[in-house]
Amino acid sequence: MKPIGVSIVRNMHTVRIERDGGIATVTMDRPQKKNAVTIEMAQELLATLADVAANRDDRVLVLTGAGGAFCSGADLTDPSALTDDSMGYMRRVGDLVLALHRLPKPSIAKVAGVATGLGCNLALGCDLIVASDDARFSEIFARRGLSIDGGGSWLLPRLVGMHRAKELALFADILSASEANEVGLVNRVVPPGELDAVVGEWAARLAAGPPIALSMTKTMLNNSFAVSMEQAVEDEARCQNVNFRTADTAEAMAAFVQKREPRFTGS
Repeated sequence: MKPIGVSIVRNMHTVRIERDGGIATVTMDRPQKKNAVTIEMAQELLATLADVAANRDDRVLVLTGAGGAFCSGADLTDPSALTDDSMGYMRRVGDLVLALHRLPKPSIAKVAGVATGLGCNLALGCDLIVASDDARFSEIFARRGLSIDGGGSWLLPRLVGMHRAKELALFADILSASEANEVGLVNRVVPPGELDAVVGEWAARLAAGPPIALSMTKTMLNNSFAVSMEQAVEDEARCQNVNFRTADTAEAMAAFVQKREPRFTGS
């Protein structure tokens, strides 16, 4: 593994990954199609997420798109998707969104331009979303004669409540970045010229954080709607019991006493 701080760029056919300072920036790279997801891209994204999950030097994932768009959804013109095995195709999509959801590291969606359909739900599947004020979001499925997918049926009600989720999914309206912010779909909306800087700052802060504690916090929050309060506090106790035995917690305590910033190693 390369040490944190070394910039590494790896290109596949439809996905690019750049590693720098503990930040793994994954770019969907089909700008001529507004980064519409093909079977090939889904497989490359899935492999990339597995690589990031396993790489100790990757502290945070930034997911974005090339060419001024995030992702326009699934590429319905992809010949490899137009088969009789639609269930198999959708399970591949499911594998991708579950891998993003289960990634044991914080993730940020950096959204410019369109984020529609599957692309919208890939953004919503990240832990945080920063959007430029020219971004547009839509659960566009109904306009295409389709039902919602990409994890949207699970994500939307948890983000905006059931009635608002039904409004977004059934009408399939296109929301501006400011409208998405008002209903709670995104964390921050910034001018296009500030998008890289704001995401870079957030990613750097997360990359400098305690990896074990952040991972367990993310998992508990993801599970929070599926467990009782009793189970939640038991899970909190179990996780803190792990933290108390880590070098990172000892480092945090020493840094507090010494009035300096802690240097977390994930151990």
